[in-house]
Amino acid sequence: MPENHSQSEAEKFNWYDPGEKPFVLAGFPWFAQERLYRRLPLKPAWPIPPAVDSLANCTAGGQVRFSTNSRLICLKVALTASSGMYHMPATGQSGFDCYVGPVGQARYLRTIAGQPTDITYQGLALDLPDSAMRVITLNFPLYQGVKELAIGLLPEARIQPPPAYDRPGRIIIYGTSITQGGCASRPGLVYSNILSRRFNYEFINLGFSGSGRGEPEMAKIIAEIPQPLVYILDYEANAGGLTKLRETLPVFISLLRKKHTSVPILLLSRIPYALLRHNSAALKDHLAAKSYQSSLVTRLREKGDKKIFFFSGQRLLGKKHWEECTVDGVHPTDLGFFRMAEALTPVIQNILNSL
Repeated sequence: MPENHSQSEAEKFNWYDPGEKPFVLAGFPWFAQERLYRRLPLKPAWPIPPAVDSLANCTAGGQVRFSTNSRLICLKVALTASSGMYHMPATGQSGFDCYVGPVGQARYLRTIAGQPTDITYQGLALDLPDSAMRVITLNFPLYQGVKELAIGLLPEARIQPPPAYDRPGRIIIYGTSITQGGCASRPGLVYSNILSRRFNYEFINLGFSGSGRGEPEMAKIIAEIPQPLVYILDYEANAGGLTKLRETLPVFISLLRKKHTSVPILLLSRIPYALLRHNSAALKDHLAAKSYQSSLVTRLREKGDKKIFFFSGQRLLGKKHWEECTVDGVHPTDLGFFRMAEALTPVIQNILNSL
């Protein structure tokens, strides 16, 4: 963890609410109405499973963006609970990380986090010798909720909005614990955040650990998010097997289409997991689920939906995926997430080019 600033420096900071202008929040579609760092509405119009309701408070994919010439940036953070996962560090579960530079040029600088048992912490996100104007992106924790966040800047510092997105619209990703970020070592390394540094659009991460099951209620809620640009569906791993996937996936797609007839939908099959190299029955089931999803997209395109696409999860982790790409045989390491982003970048670019 970076060294904390001195008490004398702390007293010199002006503290700001990132929910106010000129700061720009991303990843929280209902923030303007509810003023909560939450990924779903507090009182959805349709019932959602209790686990999803709880996980919606995890701030995966959330970002605050701004420009400032402050040479010091301090964060004060209050979490909803402490970290406790055995296979994911506290820096990823409950930390923030800081990138400097505009989209396409953003470079990692520092991670701010407390001890695993801390529910509050404070530290420097930026500590540089000069006061040049810089574009700042702070990535929220992946597996914890944030009750309060204050951003401290030096009193003489100027604050400006970040560069505008290329166009209005959100790239919305729905899925599982992998989508949520298990088990990246820090927030900026989940694949949705990596992609957000390559494409100048707002990304919405709707990954729900163990709970991305494709319920119709979730499709209806997701369809209510304004200005969808692209939908990415990545929930096979939580679907409950091929039988359940056959039940939920066509309905989920049709509910999105009922509200948004021409928004591109990219369907991802599950990434390969380590067991497949040792269990032929598991491999057979894995390939059957992939084949079903591919054939479903083919049928829908033949029926006239030219804005739906399929990408095989077997290609997401690259060669020798079983070696260094997962923490526990299932959840990606930082390398695994990087490879996922590498594979998806040209696919998303081609979809955006078609808009």
